[in-house]
Amino acid sequence: MFLRWIGVLLVTVVASGTAHAGSFGTVEIAPVGEALTFARDKAGTRLLLVSSYEGKQVTGIDLTAAFGLSDPVDLYNEKGYDAIAAAASGEAVTLSLSELGLPVGLAASHIAAGTNFPEHAEEATVEDGPFLFAKEVAPTPFDAPIPAGDALLDYEVELCFVALEPFDISQAPAEAGLILCNDVTDRAKLMRNIDASDVTSGKGFTTGKSAPGFLPVGNLFVIPRNLRVFAAAVELRLWRNEELKQSARQSEAIWDFDELVRQSAARQDVLWDFEGREVGLPIDGGIVPARTAILAGTPDGTVFQGVDKSSMALGAWDWLAGGWGRSVVSHVVERQIAKERAARRYLQPGERVVISVARMGELYNPVVE
Repeated sequence: MFLRWIGVLLVTVVASGTAHAGSFGTVEIAPVGEALTFARDKAGTRLLLVSSYEGKQVTGIDLTAAFGLSDPVDLYNEKGYDAIAAAASGEAVTLSLSELGLPVGLAASHIAAGTNFPEHAEEATVEDGPFLFAKEVAPTPFDAPIPAGDALLDYEVELCFVALEPFDISQAPAEAGLILCNDVTDRAKLMRNIDASDVTSGKGFTTGKSAPGFLPVGNLFVIPRNLRVFAAAVELRLWRNEELKQSARQSEAIWDFDELVRQSAARQDVLWDFEGREVGLPIDGGIVPARTAILAGTPDGTVFQGVDKSSMALGAWDWLAGGWGRSVVSHVVERQIAKERAARRYLQPGERVVISVARMGELYNPVVE
């Protein structure tokens, strides 16, 4: 853990000299021999094969003009990698970042991993992980606002694997798309619905993570030629305002893509309560639908750092003092929530969360009321 802390400190120092949350807009793009990188306009009618992302502009080939299709999954399934890569020699066009929207059409039901990075499991005081849960929310664009409401609002940068075609859950596909996301969480709602005696059951996580606006995704969609090598090298980075909060390579995750698929197969019959109905992982008859995202977990650095001992003690006292109508755990949770609301440690309206990742793109999400 000490060596990991030193590593994050060094990354922070280096990053502070090259980028900060107010000066994004330049991202390295992988050569077409390594990956196809797509962007799309807000209307979803113009698809680019991106070759450059600099000065808050993306430049690339207009694939819609070349092939007549505006969705990268449809285009890839029809034409294949090499035909799209060959189009890279065409005439380039440029769009500003403000003109970009969702780079790909995605489903609204997804598979998500909890505590898949060891240091995040440690900071969250969760043992026996990783685990899975369903995320039931439609994605929003890279620059969409995140609604705070009365939530204890937390951020989580994650790499998402996207199914290009329906696939049998018994075996991970050779190919998949990649996109960044912020797995936004209401920690108050999550703590109130979690099974404290069995956190890795996944109970309560769908409820705490599936409010509208809780899945902004990146402005680029990437299909690597070698999925597993490319994904392992992705360096996740998230800033809260001007401060780097999360930084880790995807290779540090406990479960890689193949293991995430295997674990999903093992849990395909598990159900959780969500808003009065039962939901499971989006697997129908052993098949994962196309455009389903698999959220591969977040590094350490989230606002949530477990429930503190003072909340445990005060919650136990509340129960002993006559609060027998509900459990000790419920009293502890309410003490923790009250303490966090008073401290205002969680995301507040007026703040912003920025994600910028080489070869993967960016998110810039203001927090609103």
